[in-house]
Amino acid sequence: MLKKLTKIDIIMLSAALLCLVFSEVMWFQGEKQGALFIGLWVPSILGFAVYLKLLKIDNK
Repeated sequence: MLKKLTKIDIIMLSAALLCLVFSEVMWFQGEKQGALFIGLWVPSILGFAVYLKLLKIDNK
């Protein structure tokens, strides 16, 4: 499965994972509003990654 991942896929997954971890760190440090704001980026990044994959499939 990892052979099918492109560089863009890895970048997007890494960005989503980093946002999730950063959000959790902020949450446990007491910055709850900031953590919720950053945490909302995760589904947006993953949704954008899916959109890019769909564009790539359509162009083939």
